[in-house]
Amino acid sequence: MDPQRQREIASLGGRAAHQSGHAHEFTSEEARAAGKKRHARASDATAGSTAAAESRAS
Repeated sequence: MDPQRQREIASLGGRAAHQSGHAHEFTSEEARAAGKKRHARASDATAGSTAAAESRAS
């Protein structure tokens, strides 16, 4: 599917969710906690791939 068309469809769904009251809106605290989780997970994945590369090099 064309990426532009996919964005248009997603936008319509988001607007409908907000209009019907079903869309979740993050508080700043929730967003901060989600960001910390995401960045911690990314750091773990990077550390894991580094360890795997080092073990292959041995």
